[in-house]
Amino acid sequence: MKMRQYSNGAAAGALLVAAGSLALPAGAADLTIVGFGGAFQDIQSRTLWQPAAEAMGITIREETYNSIAELRLQVSAGAVTWDIVTSGSGSAARVGAEGLLEPLDYSVIDVSNFGEGLVQEHCVGAYVFSTVQAWNTNTFGADGPQSWADFWDTEGFPGTRSYRNSVAGALEPALMADGVPMEEVYEVLSSSAGIERALNKIRELRPDIGVWWASGAQHAQLMVDGEVDMITGWNGRFDVAAEDGAAVAYTYNQGLLDFGCFAIPLGAPNRDLAMEFLAEISKPEYQAEMSKLITYGPTNLLAFELGLIDEEYARMLPSHPDNASVQLPLNVQWYIEFEAEALAAYQDMLTE
Repeated sequence: MKMRQYSNGAAAGALLVAAGSLALPAGAADLTIVGFGGAFQDIQSRTLWQPAAEAMGITIREETYNSIAELRLQVSAGAVTWDIVTSGSGSAARVGAEGLLEPLDYSVIDVSNFGEGLVQEHCVGAYVFSTVQAWNTNTFGADGPQSWADFWDTEGFPGTRSYRNSVAGALEPALMADGVPMEEVYEVLSSSAGIERALNKIRELRPDIGVWWASGAQHAQLMVDGEVDMITGWNGRFDVAAEDGAAVAYTYNQGLLDFGCFAIPLGAPNRDLAMEFLAEISKPEYQAEMSKLITYGPTNLLAFELGLIDEEYARMLPSHPDNASVQLPLNVQWYIEFEAEALAAYQDMLTE
């Protein structure tokens, strides 16, 4: 994640409203929002939640959680205390399919200017990130591998690779490296034979994979330490690594375009107000401010079209039209239907 300073002092003052909602006693706030904590939640609070609450004349209570399993517990117990949850797109799709989320009212939430695939029945896109291929610039210079076929080309691009130790975002690059056109990837993956084809392609690369990474922090640190020459991972993490002195660059070409989103738990105590709040923070002005502090892109493309983000900086973001056009949007429906089968097969492959 890339942190940036506000260039406009007045805007900064408006956004740095009191974050004391964390200290509010239970029941004192109009809405309760739960996120993943840490620096990222602080950015969401400063640029989305608190400014929107001030604009609407309401108060919010912020909490944190570690897993979507906590939401399942609340809903199953009929004791929902959260009004809005932050989620990954895949997790939201799965729990939405389980009936644990409220359907969102898109007559209230305006998504007419959202990018393709960034809106679900139960979850509205909040920010965009990408799974990309990155390389060590000490090894390959500024112009490293530009496709997944290059990533698999161990003769043209010799060196140690690092790849994810879990199936999310791992099979799609393998199929593209095997010659499957980007627009046909999920069609091919929608069968056991297609999943096995992707796994076989990863097996080809396995002798050159020095590290199977397990977290964003780990894959960023691998580049900071210069332990590998090529790696997959999340664009924001590589930007932070570069700021920390890592010799790292990446390409959006054939990246996987993914997003985080906001959802309303089934039985939320303030469902209607939560819907209005999601409508407010989905406006381009809020999303533009968030993108100025972290290299995650807005889901509302008006943030670009209205010039709310500096053009040079905007071209670094994954959802900028020039970058989005060369990427594969992650298909959450495929993950609902096939992730369990693919994950089991992937884990078997890792332990062969």
